Amino acid sequence: MTRLGPILAALVWTVLTAQAALAADLEPGGKLLLTRGVASVEGTGGGGLATWALITGDETERGVGGEAEATYVALPNYDLSVFGAGVGLFDRFELTYARQSFQTGATGAKLGLGRNFTFDQDIVGAKLRLFGDAVYDQDSWLPQLAAGVQYKSNDRDAVIHAVGGRSAVGVDYYLAATKLFLNESLVLDATLRLTKANQFGLLGFGGDKTSGYSPEFEGSAGYLLTRRLLLGAEYRSKPNNLGFAQEDGAFDAFAAYALNHTLSVTAAYVDLGDIATFRNQRGLFFSIQAGF
Repeated sequence: MTRLGPILAALVWTVLTAQAALAADLEPGGKLLLTRGVASVEGTGGGGLATWALITGDETERGVGGEAEATYVALPNYDLSVFGAGVGLFDRFELTYARQSFQTGATGAKLGLGRNFTFDQDIVGAKLRLFGDAVYDQDSWLPQLAAGVQYKSNDRDAVIHAVGGRSAVGVDYYLAATKLFLNESLVLDATLRLTKANQFGLLGFGGDKTSGYSPEFEGSAGYLLTRRLLLGAEYRSKPNNLGFAQEDGAFDAFAAYALNHTLSVTAAYVDLGDIATFRNQRGLFFSIQAGF
């Protein structure tokens, strides 16, 4: 069994537990449209780039829920595809899995890796809501607060060490605060992440410049234009650990639309800055998510 074996087994067990809970007549669904967030590029509930304190799935405190996502990011020199799934228990706990595939296309040959060289990364995440309710605590200024962890494993250990990375495996820790102001149709999020990840972990963890954990910020702001349409923007800072290439923060401007309680789609303009010596990686982000 691989290093991810025990964690994947836990995910399967949790999904089976969720199915059993539904069979026991617990309440499925119940959340307002878009209040589970969308699935991020790392599989967690939130925005496209940022992780929020919201728990994935449409469940309330009396039920279970889940989601599945497919995401594609097209950049001038690279492409990223993500497939993931997650389960939410009683709007309190979230367990997610995502598989990222970072395709270099013709750029792979320019980097000396070979045309269409691909970095694949598995991400298993767990999130616990500590206190607060972003939606229903409208009489309180306190946000919903959640703590989480993400275990990331990259399949290109040799290449990562060759470019100065310390490891192909890493763990991120984060604390997220999210608040929905219904009267103002506004959602805000601020997340503090401790990470060693280079380009979200796609280029490994730690580097020849810096090898320790770095505190990084993720922020999101969204406006509910209608009950089905959310417009917003996000910013995410990242470490700059590798000597061979500058790493910049990431930005997006997005529109998320709920087709119904099950399906939602997200489209965005995304700017990931410089990646592996190739500058100005700006492009389009598209994601579709199904949840219950």
